[in-house]
Amino acid sequence: MKVIKIEKSQWSQGLAQLRKTFRLFGPVGNGKVSNIEELAPGQEPELTFGNTRLSPKNLVFPQSEVMLNYSLDPDDPERNIMKEAPKDYAPRAVIGMRPCDAKALTLVKMNFDTDQYKDPYWLNLYDATTFVGLACDTPASTCFCTTAGCGPYNEEGLDVLLVTQKEGYLAKSLTAKGDELLKAAGWTQTVEGEQAIADGKTAAEARIVSKIETDTLRAADTMALYNAPIWEDISFACLNCGTCTFSCPTCWCFDIQDEAQRKKGVRIRNWDSCMFPIFSVHTTGHNPRDTKMQRVRQRFMHKLKYFVDKYDQGIMCVGCGRCVRQCPVNIDIRRVSAMLNSMASAAQCAVGGK
Repeated sequence: MKVIKIEKSQWSQGLAQLRKTFRLFGPVGNGKVSNIEELAPGQEPELTFGNTRLSPKNLVFPQSEVMLNYSLDPDDPERNIMKEAPKDYAPRAVIGMRPCDAKALTLVKMNFDTDQYKDPYWLNLYDATTFVGLACDTPASTCFCTTAGCGPYNEEGLDVLLVTQKEGYLAKSLTAKGDELLKAAGWTQTVEGEQAIADGKTAAEARIVSKIETDTLRAADTMALYNAPIWEDISFACLNCGTCTFSCPTCWCFDIQDEAQRKKGVRIRNWDSCMFPIFSVHTTGHNPRDTKMQRVRQRFMHKLKYFVDKYDQGIMCVGCGRCVRQCPVNIDIRRVSAMLNSMASAAQCAVGGK
């Protein structure tokens, strides 16, 4: 790993060089909020933002994506034959995503890249993208990444970590893809910057004031948490609006639908949410989660227990705080996790006392 110094005077020129090789994406604001979008020619990423309103998961997992095309023309000899829709897997680079969002993609990847199944749509976009993260020196009061297996300078999932300096940036290359991007940009001035990055990391982590309690969840009895008497109270105010799942960087549920018009049809994949009433409806009409309480329980149990049990990689959350900030009725995953963690701890103490 090497550290490159990028002077302010080199920044615009380097981005212009990158456009020769990469489609560029980065934070774009509208005065109130920002989101990761494709940058127009000459446009630079806005790197003075807080967390984007939506996570950049749509870079590798579009909100709506055409998967297959087919013909319905009775005169077409290939009628009803599914064909893969054209895709653009040209090299792309996202400049300035947060470390928590990069870590989130590594968690989601566990579902799209398994021994039994590999999703080509997700993986091809992921492999085509170079991820350049921006270290988070001013975390929000709702950020709890350091207790969610992440951090404001976390490197997992990134190819390059950018650290803001008065005179520009320090760029820590983490992968071969990162080396190639820095070389393509003409950013080649190597410096001894490891200590400055370490100092920035320590200072940023000290500014995290929020936390999530999870230490006893791994050993907790799954059915005891599932049947806990807390779920009606937690779900009482929920609107099932789906804001939490759509803004979450680790939510990946989707639905597949066919749409036909005249003599042509497409098969598309759309984001879905476990908060929606018809999410679990079977073809028989039966809905195993037909109440609001059941749907809220499913979301939190998946993130805080089922994922933990299946992968033993911590919770399915990176502490970005989006769901906390954006929930219209103030349902807070930190509070829910504290309740479950406390119950599990009490149960363990009771067993130990016997």
